Amino acid sequence: MFSPAAVVASCVGFVLIGALQALYGPAIPALRKEFGLSPSAAGLGLSAHFIGGVAGVLLFDRLFGRLGNRQILASSYVLMAVGAAGFALAPNWPVALAMALLAGLGFGGIDYGLNQLFAIGFGHRSTAMLNILNAHFGVGAILGPALIGALGAAHYPAIFLGFALANLPLLLCLKGVRDRVPDPAGAAAGEPAGGQVLGRSLGSVLAVFVTLYVLHVGIEAGVGGWEPTHLETVGYGAGIAATATSVYWLMMTVGRFLVAPIALRFSAQAIITVSCAGMTVCLLLAAVPALAPYAYAGVGLFIAPIFPTGLPWLQRAAPRARRAGAVVIAASMIGGVAAGPVLGKAIEWSGVRAVPLLLCGISALCLAATLWLIRATRTTPRTATGSTTGTATRTTPGTGA
Repeated sequence: MFSPAAVVASCVGFVLIGALQALYGPAIPALRKEFGLSPSAAGLGLSAHFIGGVAGVLLFDRLFGRLGNRQILASSYVLMAVGAAGFALAPNWPVALAMALLAGLGFGGIDYGLNQLFAIGFGHRSTAMLNILNAHFGVGAILGPALIGALGAAHYPAIFLGFALANLPLLLCLKGVRDRVPDPAGAAAGEPAGGQVLGRSLGSVLAVFVTLYVLHVGIEAGVGGWEPTHLETVGYGAGIAATATSVYWLMMTVGRFLVAPIALRFSAQAIITVSCAGMTVCLLLAAVPALAPYAYAGVGLFIAPIFPTGLPWLQRAAPRARRAGAVVIAASMIGGVAAGPVLGKAIEWSGVRAVPLLLCGISALCLAATLWLIRATRTTPRTATGSTTGTATRTTPGTGA
């Protein structure tokens, strides 16, 4: 599916979408000053970006297969570039919100398009490559706020413009992307078409995948949003709390790079099971004040592989359900948006000290969903080869790449 240059360009593209998503928050002080906004109004920039992202995923899923992959990705890069530049140069807040929505539309197309193509384009290496791809998102999420911190929030227009212009050279590398998708990897390897898996309906399997993605992204956003407040509540200084939260995001990025070689030896099911179990234990330990900063770092390490590792598993479990990837990616974005108000309401009832325990309960549900999916997606013996497969863990080496 990809030439070496196109793989590198795709990773750069994920650096850019990670940076763009992370720029809105640090720019809020300058936005409030320039447009005279309340804190909640200034926060609408990121909300508009996420709404555009969900719309972009669903829109480009509709176009996937009808238009060539290069055209979809090129349109997404252009939309994100125009939206980011428009946000930087907007004369008023309504125009800025419209531009954030437009940038989000391109963001969603890139997020969906590259994740989908990497999930089917590298055969047995797809899980490893997806972890590397999504690790670069984390690199961008660290880089964007660091630039605003170094240059000052008042210079956010120049930073947004810089990231907008950085999209354009990536258009030249799209000739290295195969324009049409090959047959689903699972079907090519002789796996079931996905209508029934051990008596489970495809709809049930997809619903539990969506649940897993919504919940784990909710944990990801919940820790990122509430870790500083929880650490300060249990006695840590503001500086230590902020540093510990930065370490949490850093560990998410490191975790994805670390799991790439592991994914070549172990199944997606095994990796996600260990990730959910480790995440649950770390969140339980985070309730102990002396261990909390280190435990949150552990959460970042364990949660890191879940998003990219689940996509190839889903592709193999439902190779004929073309829209499955779009549904779970869109659901993950919705989970990130919903996590704030839902968790905030729960904290109002239970107190800030209960944050890690609330998240631990959600993590236990992720583990339960994973164990259910392992049972539900265990395939029956293949008649074509005359041997039993047990749990399907890999596509045939070399398929699609």
